[in-house]
Amino acid sequence: MSTGSLNRVEIDLAALRHNLGVIRSRLAPTVRLMAVVKADAYGHGLVPVVRALAARGVDTFAVAEVEEGVRLREAGVTGEIVVLVGAVPEFFPDLVAHGLTPVLYEPGGLDRLSALAVAAGVTVKVHLKVDVGMGRFGIMPQEAAAFAAAVAGRPGLALAGVLSHLPMADGAGPETERQLAGFEAMLAGLGDPRSDAGHLRHIANSAALFRTPAAHFDMVRPGITLYGCAPVAGEAARLGLRPVMRFVSRVMELKEVPAGYGISYSHTFVTRRPSRLAVLPVGYDHGYLRRLSNRGAVLIRGQRAPLCGNVCMSACVVDVTDLAGVAVGDEVVLLGSQGGAGIDADEVAGWLDTISYEVLCLFGNCNQRVYVGESQT
Repeated sequence: MSTGSLNRVEIDLAALRHNLGVIRSRLAPTVRLMAVVKADAYGHGLVPVVRALAARGVDTFAVAEVEEGVRLREAGVTGEIVVLVGAVPEFFPDLVAHGLTPVLYEPGGLDRLSALAVAAGVTVKVHLKVDVGMGRFGIMPQEAAAFAAAVAGRPGLALAGVLSHLPMADGAGPETERQLAGFEAMLAGLGDPRSDAGHLRHIANSAALFRTPAAHFDMVRPGITLYGCAPVAGEAARLGLRPVMRFVSRVMELKEVPAGYGISYSHTFVTRRPSRLAVLPVGYDHGYLRRLSNRGAVLIRGQRAPLCGNVCMSACVVDVTDLAGVAVGDEVVLLGSQGGAGIDADEVAGWLDTISYEVLCLFGNCNQRVYVGESQT
């Protein structure tokens, strides 16, 4: 398929649907699912991902900012769209106009939001975020009852959910249990330990979803696991997840160089033998960061070829001396599988000293995406 680009990111919607099934298999029938699709669905494409999930019955989506929610509404998405971070007063008019659900952690804007809701003749559902140990967004637990009362006391507003976030659910230790206990104590302070007041209680991210069933409450918020990675590196296959993203390029040039030949800027790699090199049209402009220089590898004809020298803005070089039959135009896999071999996001993250989340966002948001596996069967 011609995509108008030398490099492309392939998004496998069949793998996305498979991962959704794996996640659902871990949940009780009464537990709802909020699909986290912020950051352009972790680089996978906001609208196509949401449409694929909605076709499989997902009806609640989490974005980071109002703008993402507006994009979904304009694309015809009718499910509930929860704005996790960016529901600030300056964006309240768009939020109300498009029927978005804000997560609130600042009481200062309640009067304005109430007035806009009343003027529009609608009830805005809000979720209250409480910090039980993340140290980021959220009011402190002792403030929750007053905040909930402030929401209830304003026309046009209804408390639809209370949430928090677990920063250490991907590891062993007592901290997550302590935070869950704090969350439950806060809920009891609201007078609804079993959510009798009608709002949803949710705290489980992908890690807690798989590791801590006690954290499921009324709803879970899977993110990275939808896209085929696990919060803990190396666990995706054990959990039955399939990678959704594949990043491919092509061989643009082949050249023979002698021993002692310096490669790329600063000659950080010098050949130790007569070598055959493949030049690829991918670099840090495509999210393939310079830190991968002399560390990363790619797949060509199902075999690994190591990077040689510094990654450039739009090019890099790999050593194919030991690979038979490589030709100009051959497919190159930078993330994904080819011929039985594979490079996953955790491995690339290890080369970059980061995590798979960042790798997916980098590759997905810096390259043209094409979608495969779109059949709903």
